[in-house]
Amino acid sequence: MITNKVLKKQPEHKYVQGLQSWYEPALRTLDGLLDIRRANLRKINRDETNAAVMRDEFVEMLMNEHRISAWYAGEIIASLLRAERIMMFGRFIQIIEKEGEA
Repeated sequence: MITNKVLKKQPEHKYVQGLQSWYEPALRTLDGLLDIRRANLRKINRDETNAAVMRDEFVEMLMNEHRISAWYAGEIIASLLRAERIMMFGRFIQIIEKEGEA
């Protein structure tokens, strides 16, 4: 498990690179959770674009699936938010769809 002590010894650019290397696995995990939410909305004839995942659930899934600490999962989420890859409103998270993707 990655701990806070190990990361603090790294230079800043290495720390940022480490966080960015988690973008794709984290987004894949988030997309899987959102697929479940979209299916649930589809069942009750609601708009699928409203699908969102709670932050705590996303952190828990990152911890279980990728064996990282809750602190590091929070850092990854904060980094994704700063990079404008996800959108947070309250404690809910959605993926920001790029114009080239569909």
